[in-house]
Amino acid sequence: MDIIRNFPCLSILLSMFTAIICSALKGKGARRLSTILVMVVGILSICTLYLTGATGQSYVYVMGHFPAPFGNEIRFGTLEAGMALFFCIIMLLSLAGGRKKIKMEIDPHKENLYYIMVDLLLSSLLALVYTNDLFTAYVFVEINTIAACGLIMISEHGRTIEAATRYMIMSLLGSGLFLIGICLLYDMTGHLLMSNIHESIQMIVNDGMYTIPLLVTIALIVVGLAIKSALFPFHSWLPDAYGYSTVSSAAMLSSLVSKGYIFLLIKLIYRVIGFDTFLDSKIINVLYIFGLAGMIMGSVNAIKENDIRRMISFSSVAQIGYIYMGFGLGTTAAMVASVFHILSHAATKSLLFVSAVGLTDVSGGKKRFEELTGAAYRNKIAGVAFTVGALSMVGIPVFSGFVSKLLFAQAAIQSHDKLLPTLIVLAISTVLNAIYFMKTVIRIYTPSHGKYDSVAMKEKPLYAITLVCFIVLNVVLGMCSEPITGWIIKGLSLFA
Repeated sequence: MDIIRNFPCLSILLSMFTAIICSALKGKGARRLSTILVMVVGILSICTLYLTGATGQSYVYVMGHFPAPFGNEIRFGTLEAGMALFFCIIMLLSLAGGRKKIKMEIDPHKENLYYIMVDLLLSSLLALVYTNDLFTAYVFVEINTIAACGLIMISEHGRTIEAATRYMIMSLLGSGLFLIGICLLYDMTGHLLMSNIHESIQMIVNDGMYTIPLLVTIALIVVGLAIKSALFPFHSWLPDAYGYSTVSSAAMLSSLVSKGYIFLLIKLIYRVIGFDTFLDSKIINVLYIFGLAGMIMGSVNAIKENDIRRMISFSSVAQIGYIYMGFGLGTTAAMVASVFHILSHAATKSLLFVSAVGLTDVSGGKKRFEELTGAAYRNKIAGVAFTVGALSMVGIPVFSGFVSKLLFAQAAIQSHDKLLPTLIVLAISTVLNAIYFMKTVIRIYTPSHGKYDSVAMKEKPLYAITLVCFIVLNVVLGMCSEPITGWIIKGLSLFA
């Protein structure tokens, strides 16, 4: 059992070394090696989840020979191990679902570069999940940013270069604020390890010292990560980044990148700032307002879109609003709902992007709704998969989206002063979700008599298997929500 404690660190190192090896391989070899990497890291994550679940405790892994405060630490419990496993599953399915498009849209001589970015993205996500050191978190936040930019612009046409530039500008703004917050924390506490900072902050709060600097520091860290995760109104980069990149990139960006930053923020709330200190800062009220606004405005912008990829992208703005609205409610139940929605949104959004490309492929590559009429008849598996994703986003029972909205509604009941606004916006957002997603489902299942009627695509088995796996994952999250929420509650308690 002791050897399993090395697996989180080993997962990060394997991902980074694989990126180095892929630089010397051709596209096919890099693809195979990266796929093996994701599966191996997934297996290591299963072992780590088994260890933490069996013992019911979290573990600290000290890197090197030097303990705190000079050494670097990895800390992992059930929530971290489970999240790492989930990220591996989504990444593997996203790569499999967009494999054909990667070959078509990327210069064959640069295909290995794509998988280098994938490996670096995986290493950074694992580091954000596992690290117990703030400066290490910042370093891997920047690695994550660079990898995401590479995934956006790898196809090298004008829109993706513009989208990557916008993403880089906004992301660096968020990173800068986050770094300033870390510097202020280090100045006040003299520590970079999360557990040590937490102890110092509790002493500072108890003594009534540094009240204003601490408030400013918390605001800088929260706003920095909110910008990087595309919370409204910091979402201007998102539609182009998701809408014009290759489908695997869009699926991973929407499902993993923003969720990595949000998961890091949850760690900071519990492990660095302290949940009670975070509530007392009143910053939760700002997150609550922005979250509600994002739920509405993201959906309104999605309704106005006539491009299926950009519509799904704007939907992500609304769904990220749900997560931050949960933060703003300021209760443990709301945090559980937000963590569950990270899983639900990741599983559903990647399903929507991967299925949407199957619908556009049988519509002459067109993404506008009028061209997609009857597309579900021309690619049946993609039509069914998109419908499942749409029903989940609307919140139909059996699917994961229903559980998310139910958990948020239950959490709102515990927050009496925010009960009414939360339930009203939840209802409005659900109606708006139904408008643009059901409109799309009706469109793709409307018989047409156009130029694409004779087009029928027989998808390769890998694509169909990928969509079936996404559907099963979504249903499992919806039907087995009780043990999953129990796992989240247990993980958050270990955070505290």
